[in-house]
Amino acid sequence: MDAADTGMGDDAPRRTTRRLAADAAGIAAAADLLAAGGTVAFPTETVYGLGADATNAGAVAAIYAAKGRPGFNPLIAHVPDIDAALRYGVFDAAALRLARRFWPGPLTLVVPRAPGSGVCDLATAGLDSLGLRVPDHSVARALLAAAGRPVAAPSANRSGRVSPTEAAHVLGDLDGRIDAVVDGGATPVGVESTIVACLGGQPALLRPGGVPREAIEAELGGPLATAMQDAPDAPLAPGMLASHYAPRAGVRLDATSVAPDEAVLLFGSFRPGGMTGQPQLNLSESGSVVEAAANLFGMLRRLDGAGTASIAVAPIPTTGLGEAIVDRLRRAAAPR
Repeated sequence: MDAADTGMGDDAPRRTTRRLAADAAGIAAAADLLAAGGTVAFPTETVYGLGADATNAGAVAAIYAAKGRPGFNPLIAHVPDIDAALRYGVFDAAALRLARRFWPGPLTLVVPRAPGSGVCDLATAGLDSLGLRVPDHSVARALLAAAGRPVAAPSANRSGRVSPTEAAHVLGDLDGRIDAVVDGGATPVGVESTIVACLGGQPALLRPGGVPREAIEAELGGPLATAMQDAPDAPLAPGMLASHYAPRAGVRLDATSVAPDEAVLLFGSFRPGGMTGQPQLNLSESGSVVEAAANLFGMLRRLDGAGTASIAVAPIPTTGLGEAIVDRLRRAAAPR
């Protein structure tokens, strides 16, 4: 799971959070909730994760809403075994060697996203890479096998709070904000996974965690590179400074009027002046920031494909998930 971050939000609708036993019936119920786009907390050997279908942008947006997460960082996709991981990521020799040695276990590998993987842009923060992990916990792996899909899962806590190692910790933060928690008892490791990027060239340590650097270097027969935390083009993973997908077109924020040669990204019912048929998409006709979060990366890509030199973005509120959406758009609009 990724490290806790700071900030709060109240976009998650109130709901009844089911307490599910870690037995066959509970795991089947949790898998059904994931298939339906729900959010389910479950134990791994590190901490409890807040899971959702990584191929469903709406479900992933619900993770951010429940956590009150202030930025769209890449999320780790959890799968039951190496064969499943190979369907979603492209593994070079180093990545495959590490997977065979340390999976299942507290190691996340960031690899290129496989063509046609189906993992949504929101789960990867618009990147072409993907963090994958096979957890070493019988309940987690049974749930992932039953779900039959990659499960994006940051730590199951409100942002800025301590990562949870028991179901009671999850409920203390997220009761009424998520659909269910599978109670598998206390987690044995209690710290997040080590993250290593295998994106061509020398593998790089992105985050220390449950597998020591020394063990990884011994398996590889050489040192890991250390990613620069403040480098905008460094390999990205949870807990690191993000340099997210930026469109080829320029991005102009808080647009109250648009030029004839601009594409337009709308929000809610507001319509900027000067609209005469330019390429346009609406993040959320109803003004929902949760829906807007789910649509953000895909709509940016579609408007970028229209071939205009600039994308004008209508004003978006900065409350709740709106703060994360605007933060992402500011990064896209930054000089480059």
